[in-house]
Amino acid sequence: MENINYLNILKESFTLIILLFCSLLSFTVAFERWWFFRKARHKKVDELLAHISGMLKDGNVNKAADYTARMDSPVSRLVNYALRHREMSKGDLEELLATRRQEEKLNLERFLGVLGTMGNIAPFIGLFGTVVGIIKAFRDLALSGVGGPTVVARGIAEALVATAAGLAVAIPAVIIYNYFTRRVKVIMSELEIFSSRLVIMMGNK
Repeated sequence: MENINYLNILKESFTLIILLFCSLLSFTVAFERWWFFRKARHKKVDELLAHISGMLKDGNVNKAADYTARMDSPVSRLVNYALRHREMSKGDLEELLATRRQEEKLNLERFLGVLGTMGNIAPFIGLFGTVVGIIKAFRDLALSGVGGPTVVARGIAEALVATAAGLAVAIPAVIIYNYFTRRVKVIMSELEIFSSRLVIMMGNK
């Protein structure tokens, strides 16, 4: 039985090329989201809240707004947004902050659908490649007119590689998707708690 060249299988199988593209896309999105979430999580939320509270008690509202404007995180943007609309009533401000939180959620969830999609469709692409590989194996067997493992080796190998490749793309994509989804939930919970405390601190009627 001849040795199987998997590089040639990759070149000849369009399903494996599609899965390779899916893998590169998943890796790119995962890295981009990791970098985004790395900056999005404000590590010292309580300290920020205390600092802003001190500024508000001293009447330095503009200074607090400038302070938060220099930061790049959902929490700081929420605070800055609230300070810029501080003249509104408590009810209106709470509704406005709720819409702002939804905007931040959209930013946090950007591109996560790509990871979810890759996790769902990659096994089916691999299954499709498996079916194609089996078809090639029987075609080679029919064309050769003789039996034996050598005749069907390439087709069977392509079928098995396609299945493995589909799972190799899907499993990491699903794990990363679930991880970032959990991060979104944590950050959104922090934003809800922080916005409620902020409205109380601002003392709007």
